[in-house]
Amino acid sequence: MIERYSRPEMKKVWSDENKYSKWLDVEIAVCDAWAEVGVIPRSAIPKIKMAKCNLKRMEEILAETRHDMTAFLGSVAESVGEESRYIHLGLTSSDVWDTATSLQLVEASDILIQDVKELIAVLAQRAIEHKFTLMIGRTHGVHAEPITFGLKLALWVSEMRRNLYRLTEAKKNIAVGKISGAVGTYATVTPEVEQKTCFKLGLEPAPISNQVIQRDRHAQFVTTLAIIAGSLEKFATEIRGLQRTEVHEVEEPFGTPGFVTTGSSAMPHKRNPELSERVCGLSRLVRGYALASLENIALWHERDISHSSNERITLPDSCLVMDYILTLFTSVMKRLQVFPKRMKKNLELTKGLLFSQRVMLALIDKGLSRQDAYKIVQRNSSKTWEENKSLLGFLKTDPEVTGVLPLKELEGIFDYKFYLLHVDDVFLRLGLTKSQWQGSILDTTEL
Repeated sequence: MIERYSRPEMKKVWSDENKYSKWLDVEIAVCDAWAEVGVIPRSAIPKIKMAKCNLKRMEEILAETRHDMTAFLGSVAESVGEESRYIHLGLTSSDVWDTATSLQLVEASDILIQDVKELIAVLAQRAIEHKFTLMIGRTHGVHAEPITFGLKLALWVSEMRRNLYRLTEAKKNIAVGKISGAVGTYATVTPEVEQKTCFKLGLEPAPISNQVIQRDRHAQFVTTLAIIAGSLEKFATEIRGLQRTEVHEVEEPFGTPGFVTTGSSAMPHKRNPELSERVCGLSRLVRGYALASLENIALWHERDISHSSNERITLPDSCLVMDYILTLFTSVMKRLQVFPKRMKKNLELTKGLLFSQRVMLALIDKGLSRQDAYKIVQRNSSKTWEENKSLLGFLKTDPEVTGVLPLKELEGIFDYKFYLLHVDDVFLRLGLTKSQWQGSILDTTEL
């Protein structure tokens, strides 16, 4: 199902054609290394480099052998002829399988890294666009104090930058090869051949291995994807919350080409945050794959194949899902509708209660104890809640307030601009400036 929606580039990485092409790349690189150290004749290499894997023929052999590598080698041998005896020399299946899987994971990582950069670029531009768009901040789902929508998005930019770093590190740790033979002793293949092979493939040789590349590396990769998915779910949950009818401060793109045009089969008026909900649901799937990857770390002795069966699903699917939800959420954020007027209306719902802390601090500044100032403001806030009238109005008639705070000074406290004083400081700290982001929202050269 995921493959249906994933982009062609990521589907290609995890196609059977690419998988077995990578297996063949490893086998040819090993043969080339053997030739360089003088074990097999250099004259055999041109013929070996012309080797092909016929997938149909491989399936026929697999039906008899029930062993992927044997079937693969049988198909390749038929395309090479006599020189095929040098292919797979001294190797065990995991030498080829694990090293080729690393090549696929590196390819997938490059796509995902670009996906993350594109999302960062979109979030950065939208953050700058709404740098001073005031809205209410909420804690526990309840109105707190004003923030700006730009600050909310800048926070997401910072988090996705951390995710970009995590993904880059995970790619480094998975970009290793293993050509050390059965149980990793180099009894049938030398460290020199491993070094040469990995160099040809653009990988680092694992410093030590048994029969497999150690699965903590794969676990780091998939759990990194799970963390990124967790961030996306966090962002998408926020969009869902802000799109609620009672709030309606933002709305997913609706009715435009490529986006949802029907919210409900029964209720024509519905505009649901269906895309963000999809992001949330698929993010949970990636977390499940992360758990499986952690379980794969512990294998019996030098190796068993309990990891192999689930990795055929978890590694491709986690990459396919991540590619899909990253590009999906990027498209949502690129075209997200923002309603500043509704944000302002929601700011004013509580009749000035959001300024309660400022009033309390002003009273403290005039010499009152914190406890007394808190009780005075809380008392007037309760009246505001109960009677649905302006907090400022109640404060103006409270002698404990007017006795220390002049009317003009009291009124000056109820100014939204106060909450914008340090927005520029935060944006500068993050390097979010118009000059950096005035070009295409997909310009990631400075990330």
